[in-house]
Amino acid sequence: MDRSVSVEHYKAGMLLSGVGDALGYRNQLWEYNQSGPAIHQELQELGGLKSIRAELPDWPVSDDTVLHLATAEALVTGKEGEELLHEVAFRYVEGMKDMDGRKPGPSSILGISQLRPDTEGGYRVPYNPEGTGCGAAMRSMCIGLRYPHPEQLSSLVAVAVETGRMTHPHPTGFLGAVASALFTAYAVQHRPITSWGLGLLEEACPVAKKFVQSAGYAITETERDWGYFTDKWKWYLDLRALSSGAGPVVWPEPYGPAERDEAYKSFSLSGWAGRSGHDAPMIALDALLGAGSDWEELMSRAGFHGGDSDSTAVIACCCWGLLYGTEGVPQCNYSNLEYRDRLEGTAQQLYALSH
Repeated sequence: MDRSVSVEHYKAGMLLSGVGDALGYRNQLWEYNQSGPAIHQELQELGGLKSIRAELPDWPVSDDTVLHLATAEALVTGKEGEELLHEVAFRYVEGMKDMDGRKPGPSSILGISQLRPDTEGGYRVPYNPEGTGCGAAMRSMCIGLRYPHPEQLSSLVAVAVETGRMTHPHPTGFLGAVASALFTAYAVQHRPITSWGLGLLEEACPVAKKFVQSAGYAITETERDWGYFTDKWKWYLDLRALSSGAGPVVWPEPYGPAERDEAYKSFSLSGWAGRSGHDAPMIALDALLGAGSDWEELMSRAGFHGGDSDSTAVIACCCWGLLYGTEGVPQCNYSNLEYRDRLEGTAQQLYALSH
């Protein structure tokens, strides 16, 4: 593995995921704003990104970061297997006590209410055909930081599938967790971003399917509902000319905030961009491909659009921090972020466990 990913990159990944969340959320104002151009207008009136102090009370993190921290803090216990899954379930239940004003989604609320961390197998919930949302994707980036090596793919997939299914048992939901975890692992490996989507389809999804069959839970329903996620990702890779994993990326012209709103809607399951497990990582990847090392451009694409903007930003910004650190990020965006210490602390522990 390329050793140039340092503990500082891990810290930047975890911290900036929280920053992307707080900025994209804007205390409920932007997550529920359906117009990217309107958000960009408000951003300008605030003085642009370099003027935003992402701190309490105006810029809290949302449920995304609370549950991402729950996943990360379970992983750094060093537990594995069933013991780890019970630990994650316990921390999700605890995390739900910290949801005042943070707007968790319906599948997360339902799934976590059904978890029984103290009971054998209590990390499994009944199959939910509605569990297609992005709630599993937005809290799984840290799994790729725990299992970043290519030879750890089966561990990464198993943990992402099982923790994802705790709230989102539908494959469109839990494969989103696989995508987020895989993309951060690829960032650590310095794989070209143009190859990430193909890796998801050709490397991770087959491993996930085999795992589902071997785990023996809700196999029939899962296989019945499997195709949407992979079909939509194939469609996206065709759209961007990335089916071979190499590029160059084909972009619409122009591709500003208004055009991106329309494009992201076309990625979506039901017209709410980034709300589902397949398209939250898809928008994050689209933003990473288009922004390069430019933080403002990344946030413009991943965090300030007329969709589930905090959930797309939390994924994109974690990957971006792993690739680029905090260089070029205004200090006011992160210096007093809510839960900064916990985010950086778990990053340090994840780094130590994975190296």
